[in-house]
Amino acid sequence: MAIHLKRFILILSLSFFSGTICADEKAVKKAIEPHFPGAKIESLRKTPYLGLYEALVGGELFYTDEKAEYFFFGHIVDTKTRTSVTNERLQEIKAARRVPLDSLPLEFAIKIVKGNGERKLAVFTDPNCPYCKQLEKELLEITDVTIYTLLYPVLRGSVELSTSIWCAQDQIKAWDDFMLRGIAPKDQDCETPIPTLLRSGQENRVTGTPTLIFADGSIVGGMIPAEAIEEQLKSASSATKN
Repeated sequence: MAIHLKRFILILSLSFFSGTICADEKAVKKAIEPHFPGAKIESLRKTPYLGLYEALVGGELFYTDEKAEYFFFGHIVDTKTRTSVTNERLQEIKAARRVPLDSLPLEFAIKIVKGNGERKLAVFTDPNCPYCKQLEKELLEITDVTIYTLLYPVLRGSVELSTSIWCAQDQIKAWDDFMLRGIAPKDQDCETPIPTLLRSGQENRVTGTPTLIFADGSIVGGMIPAEAIEEQLKSASSATKN
């Protein structure tokens, strides 16, 4: 049966609807799978409105009926509170998402050890990103940490620049010189892991730089101050010890 795709905003009063008899979620999942070959259905659950099921595939949230004959992309809005329950759910998913640090290609990182290096932090970063440069200044205030700098050149001209930094005899110096002092590296070319790093970022849905990933797998997108980095490191350390 052909899939009917409709993109719209559902506006409803949630109090008017209650859960109906639930079709087997396994059957719904099985009906969805053929429409996303090779993709993982990250979650599927029955909603309390209109008999719809909420599905998460490839980081995109949508709704479907119990036979997966229709897919609904858009926001469901509670008319009493005028809030998007879809957006609230997306925020929950984002907060809960984890990327295991050891699943990243850390062997291809520029590894910087500060102090005892006990705490761990990976950063997807682009040398041409101004927020990444700001982050490097904040990281100067952090100690007792191992920082895995993952070159993620997504801006124009960044592949060439990242290549020169990676191919430098002293990668850490070349990185610090450019990010902290504005000293461009000598143009060089060699084999780099940049394709692997780009693929890793895409697979982990890194959509911007900088993106920080802590030892407990928690993710923070964007530049944050040293105080916030320190709090995240403490929280991650506690979580990994428990």
